[in-house]
Amino acid sequence: MLQTVYRSLTQMGGPVIRYYLHRRRLAGKEDPIRQDERLGLASRPRPPGPLVWVHAASVGESLSILILVNRLIAAEPRLRVLVTTGTVTSAQLMAQRLPVGAFHQFVPVDRPGYVARFLDHWRPDLTLWIESEIWPNMLWEIRRRHLPAALVNARMSERSFRRWRHVPGFIGPLLGAFRVCLAQTAADAERLRGLGATTVTVAGNLKFSSEPPPAADAAVTALSHALSCRPVWLLASGHPGEDAIAATVHKALAPRFPGLLTMIAPRHPHRGGEIQALLSTQYGLTASQRSKGALPTCQDDIYIADTLGEMGVLYRLAPVVWVGGSLVPHGGQNPIEPAQLGCALVFGPHMGNFAEIAAQLIEAGAAVSVEDGAALAGEVGRLLADSEHRRQLAEAAGRVTAAHRQVVLTALATLRPLLMEVGIAPPDTGEP
Repeated sequence: MLQTVYRSLTQMGGPVIRYYLHRRRLAGKEDPIRQDERLGLASRPRPPGPLVWVHAASVGESLSILILVNRLIAAEPRLRVLVTTGTVTSAQLMAQRLPVGAFHQFVPVDRPGYVARFLDHWRPDLTLWIESEIWPNMLWEIRRRHLPAALVNARMSERSFRRWRHVPGFIGPLLGAFRVCLAQTAADAERLRGLGATTVTVAGNLKFSSEPPPAADAAVTALSHALSCRPVWLLASGHPGEDAIAATVHKALAPRFPGLLTMIAPRHPHRGGEIQALLSTQYGLTASQRSKGALPTCQDDIYIADTLGEMGVLYRLAPVVWVGGSLVPHGGQNPIEPAQLGCALVFGPHMGNFAEIAAQLIEAGAAVSVEDGAALAGEVGRLLADSEHRRQLAEAAGRVTAAHRQVVLTALATLRPLLMEVGIAPPDTGEP
């Protein structure tokens, strides 16, 4: 019943969907040149030979699959990989980071006609769906066409589980589209099974296997010189509400640390101008924006790193990192990247999207959790003042990430039968 209602509503909703996309385009959330891709109209021909389609919702998910895409292409030179995402930012990052043999398209809106048009054109030999995106029309069509599909790096939060379990006849068939589900944690696996998924295995979090974010040597050198040995700390992937907390922390610590520079890298770079206005008008702080080509000067209190794809530069220069999305109820951002690059980590209580990773880091003495802005100021001050404490946290974080580097091999070993079934040479994982 719910399937019929959903399908009918989305089928009749063409004008509403087009208006929705129009509004998003005006807000800078859609690519005006490639918006037809959101209607299922491909902007390039299907390449010959085997094609794996990997769908990742946004930035974090798409970055996590790069190691998997690289391994697949290296093992099978004939293979081409289509990566779809739904955000402009992730599309820009994929343009920078995808290897030769892989390419990006925007995922179509979940309307039956758009979905059919997309699948008719691309005809994927295998679909790898990443984390927790549930688009009913797409999954129903994948299942109806008997397309081999796997849910990789699968995540099912307790909140989502409680919501979905009220409609078991709806979610069960959707999860049935996947021949195998590779869960991040045992808790994720249990929830997926409880909703009707079959052949669920715990593979771990693929983000542990990701390469550290890259950084251009020239960019690192230029910013390093501009910092001029100033005490520095970073809010990484900050969300609305956290900019004000960072400003308050800066004002509390500046008297103790002459020349203190607070760097803010907003999760959504287009907020850079908004953040600068907030800092100036409400906090009396001077800030410069990286998106305008500026490097921090000795007059700057705050450096707003509102560019894309440069977190690797910032992590290499900031000894102390506050992981954003964690002092507002967002669920936290990925702490693995700064852990890989030797940063001392601090995050707030809202790390639900990375709950197991956060717990592992805390248990290993590799990160500190704080409850609010006042506690954050205290911990950042302690870390800036105590190089030995910073070193201990950074080394412990490195050990945690190194211990889980082989997750991609576990994932590939689990996918091996499916890859062989569709005629794709599986990468060597050391498994017999």
